[in-house]
Amino acid sequence: MEIKVIIGDIAQIEADAVVVGLFEGVEKPSGAAAAVDKALDGAISSLISRNHIKGKFEDVGIVHTFGKLPARIVAVVGLGKRQDFTVDKIRGVTGQFCRALRKLNCHKVATILHGAGMGDVGLEVSAKAITEGALLGLYSFTKYKKPEYEDIAEMLIVVREKEKVPILEAAIDKGKLLAEATNLARNMVNEPANHMTPSQMAEIAREIASKYSLEFRVFNREDMEVMGMGALLGVAKGSNQPAKLITLTYKGDEDSERVFGFLGKGITFDSGGISIKASEGMDEMKDDMAGAAAVMTAVGAIGQLKPKINVTAIIPATENLPSGTALKPGDVLKTMNGKTIEVISTDAEGRLILADALSYAVKQRLSPLIDLATLTGACRVALGTLYSGLFGNDQELIDKVRKAAERTGERMWQMPMPDEYKEQNKSEVADIKNTGSRYGGAITAALFLAEFVANVPWVHIDIAGTAFSAKESGYMIKGATGVGVRTLVELALGEAKNREAV
Repeated sequence: MEIKVIIGDIAQIEADAVVVGLFEGVEKPSGAAAAVDKALDGAISSLISRNHIKGKFEDVGIVHTFGKLPARIVAVVGLGKRQDFTVDKIRGVTGQFCRALRKLNCHKVATILHGAGMGDVGLEVSAKAITEGALLGLYSFTKYKKPEYEDIAEMLIVVREKEKVPILEAAIDKGKLLAEATNLARNMVNEPANHMTPSQMAEIAREIASKYSLEFRVFNREDMEVMGMGALLGVAKGSNQPAKLITLTYKGDEDSERVFGFLGKGITFDSGGISIKASEGMDEMKDDMAGAAAVMTAVGAIGQLKPKINVTAIIPATENLPSGTALKPGDVLKTMNGKTIEVISTDAEGRLILADALSYAVKQRLSPLIDLATLTGACRVALGTLYSGLFGNDQELIDKVRKAAERTGERMWQMPMPDEYKEQNKSEVADIKNTGSRYGGAITAALFLAEFVANVPWVHIDIAGTAFSAKESGYMIKGATGVGVRTLVELALGEAKNREAV
């Protein structure tokens, strides 16, 4: 979809549909909505008075113009309560009205800048949010089937201030880049596991590196054997697909030796291994590489934005399958940093592959480290499907990640990491075991990972509940969400800006 800024009056724009906003509880439209209402001889006011249009968040009221405006449809989108309005709600309402208008066969849509001028919502902030909301909300994975509707081809953002056009165009470009990176991650996660293998993931990383001038490297089984990655290779034993350790590096600050480490769990299909999962819902286990997809596409986006910062993504990738050669409960694995792990459940495999990936990151002197992983069902039980769990050993870094997430609308909730829970990870036959009791499972998993980060500042984001959506709402769609991409990019941009200010 092409998104561009034009100068004009929303009531005079030629399009299939024009969009105006209405806050909940408002009895008379104002601003652009009032101008459109006047051209429609008070049709919007009449619908408000009869309680047909209420302004509730994400409600989309459709008014046919019958030739009174150049557009054939006016969409009155509910902005919710004025006091609750946020930038993320701009993304939400945009995704909602875009899907509603797509179903009405609208190919050209014009909209005002919703929320611009409210609080800290500037014109460019609104333009970026509208762009993200539109592209994220209209996303669909149609590689293997015919699309149900034709997509909106063009969106016009209508403003009156000609001098604002350059900054709005820049905001649109940034929003488009971030949405496209997120949608690429969604594509990777939605791809069936027979197509998205560890080797294919490595090939996509190679393509990203080539396109955005990043450094790319892939380690095969022989390389990992030399490096002592017994945990990653242990998980890979049950599959015929060769495991890969993939790295992507962006160098934007040649004057600094400091390199951020973004790590993503890359289980391209998780059957649970010998500790096999129930068949119900197992088809969704192709999403167990959502963390890997997020860090890969985030570094690709960073490579396009070119902030003055260095970032390396590390992706341990393998399948977790049962077979005659598969890892068994009771086995002991030796990791790259020398620690031994007793395997209690082969379905707690994500922490095993991340143990070696984190050890590798520490050896490469990456700092700080941030990992994203669909790690535990326990986190989904604790926080549901709206919040990712946020863990770490450095409160300043945790706060930076949380604030970056807030700016992007990706909800995260900090979880505790009490030392007392470490007892659950103690093993009788090895240095550590890979799962504790059923209580506090997300916490004990994070404490397990902490064993492999040494003293490096580190944050773990458990996206088990947020990586996949069962319903459509706002700019979220059914299937993969692409969670984490925009937060990581926002974090990198913020760090680069802070360094430039010093």
